[in-house]
Amino acid sequence: MKVIETAISGPLIIEPSVFGDDRGFFMESWNADSFAAVGLDWKFVQDNHSRSAKGVLRGLHFQNPNPQGKLVRVVSGRVWDVAVDIRRSSPTFGKWVGVELSAANKRMFWVPEGFAHGFVSLEDGTDFLYKCTGRYDPTSEQSLLWNDPTVGIEWPLEGITPQLSGKDQQGQSLADIKAFA
Repeated sequence: MKVIETAISGPLIIEPSVFGDDRGFFMESWNADSFAAVGLDWKFVQDNHSRSAKGVLRGLHFQNPNPQGKLVRVVSGRVWDVAVDIRRSSPTFGKWVGVELSAANKRMFWVPEGFAHGFVSLEDGTDFLYKCTGRYDPTSEQSLLWNDPTVGIEWPLEGITPQLSGKDQQGQSLADIKAFA
């Protein structure tokens, strides 16, 4: 497995070892011992699975209190996945990193606690899997506005009108969220 650091300390791109032949492929998407051997010692308590049509934009979500770290990947389709640093004491507060995740590239993205997370589906029938370090807590959930000009995420939306949930349409600006210390 290859671990790639991003421009912001915390989020990581993980490229698993993939073994393929004319029959298909095999990869370990999670092995606690293998990940711990490269310094990624996480304990997951919940798995989630979402399916999205092209143009569905989910996020930017986080929980505070009761934060969640998320190891995410795509098993069908393709997304542009984003993590935004919402730790006020961080030198990269309000900065974002993005990565394309797809069934084809098999990449995973680690979004640690202290980050807002979201993605836009770039293909119909995109299946997105999340391994979470904390349980979902609706009383702690918040949404950072996906298009907050202060953050300035460059979403690849050419020819796509994003479809948002009511909750995500009501996301708050970076200045107004309950960020982390």
